[in-house]
Amino acid sequence: MKYNSKRLVLFILLLQIGSILPALAKDPSWASKVGARKLKVNKAVFNVSDFGALNDGITLNTAAIQKAIDECSAKGGGTVVFAAGKYLTGSLFIKNNVFLKIDKGAEILGSQDLKDYPDIDTRVAGIEMKWPAALINIIGQKNAGVSGEGIVNAQGKPFWDAYWALRKEYEPKGLRWIVDYDAKRPRTLLITDCEDIEVKGLTFQQAGFWTVHVLYSRYVTVDGIIIQNNVGGHGPSTDGIDIDSSSWVLVQNCDIDCNDDNFCIKSGRDWDGLRVNRPAEYIVIRDCLSRKGGGLITFGSETSGGMRHIIAKNLKATGTKVGMRFKSAKNRGGTIEDIYLQNIEMSNVGVALEITPNWNPTYSYSKLPQGYDINTVPEHWRKMLKDVKPEDGIPVFKDIYISDIRVTNAGKAIFADGLKEVPLKNFRLSNINISAKTAGSIKNTDGWKQDNVNITTIDKSSVNVSASINITDNK
Repeated sequence: MKYNSKRLVLFILLLQIGSILPALAKDPSWASKVGARKLKVNKAVFNVSDFGALNDGITLNTAAIQKAIDECSAKGGGTVVFAAGKYLTGSLFIKNNVFLKIDKGAEILGSQDLKDYPDIDTRVAGIEMKWPAALINIIGQKNAGVSGEGIVNAQGKPFWDAYWALRKEYEPKGLRWIVDYDAKRPRTLLITDCEDIEVKGLTFQQAGFWTVHVLYSRYVTVDGIIIQNNVGGHGPSTDGIDIDSSSWVLVQNCDIDCNDDNFCIKSGRDWDGLRVNRPAEYIVIRDCLSRKGGGLITFGSETSGGMRHIIAKNLKATGTKVGMRFKSAKNRGGTIEDIYLQNIEMSNVGVALEITPNWNPTYSYSKLPQGYDINTVPEHWRKMLKDVKPEDGIPVFKDIYISDIRVTNAGKAIFADGLKEVPLKNFRLSNINISAKTAGSIKNTDGWKQDNVNITTIDKSSVNVSASINITDNK
């Protein structure tokens, strides 16, 4: 099996054979059923050059490439290919039985003009709304995919700049909570309402917003991709891979360097997310590497539909802000349960384990400032402003199993700050070794059990435990 990153291959080999790894618990039976099922790729090949696409990096090729995709689909499917060169394009829409193949030497360049990304009905950061289509879209399709050893460069910097300009305008007005939704930025790859989709081998660069968004889909495989969103700057909200209210998803052999969450599980936000009420479930993430970014593996903050039956194992983080991260808010709701984090190595991370059900209040809680009329603001504003009953809004984190973790040179070992109303319930930590500058704290937990957890700190501190019951610590 080939990958287009020598260092990724080396990393995986080291994980597999370079050291004596601890024996891991056997995966549950459902774990063997994740990912795209048997795909059927017809032999027909359609070259975009035959449909008028030019590889000069200047000509806008949206219509020509889309024509090749449409022709391929109309004739029963096959592979759409690119000769070497650079292809500038806006939004493309892949159809049933079509496999876009971007070989080494070919590079897709995303248009930097927002008008080349038509608005579609979608979900963004947990809210269903109109939003620009992605650079590459697979919407409501089956048996399709994107692969190759080429590059998809979204050229997102103008969208980063537009976000920061709007945030500078909005924050003094008390509108921090809506900036991310009003600053429209294209995702790089969107997979929504699909089944049996494969994304393999490509290098993605400079996402305008999230890079790979798997939404409302089943049986999806993302294998061996490289994400490099810190090329040419540091874009806001350039998540790596977001698995959003989707199921039976496999992510493996990926290498992500971004400026927000690297591998992220989501399931809707606040009133709108509770209305949709679709969980993220039956997900395996394995044999992956996280570089810069907000979190190696993040659950939330959009948790409204719940998350369950998730395994993340054989992972490595270096220089990532947070390692294992759980975050939500008190108006978001959802139950996060049956999560397994296994065999993870981290170095130079800010916090090894962070759990915050009351995350980032200025972003998480919406309030309409004086001078605005609720009846005249945009629809997505009204969705964000709808009240959530307290009994529906409290997120529940329970039955989380974390084992065989090795961390060096962290800033903080643990920050677990549960809610008084609903403490963090039944967290099980075993075979964990962390060296950090400081130990951190555990608060508002019930049934926090540690077995062979060793934390060494530069400041000689120990983890401060408060407002917690049923704590067990077996050395």
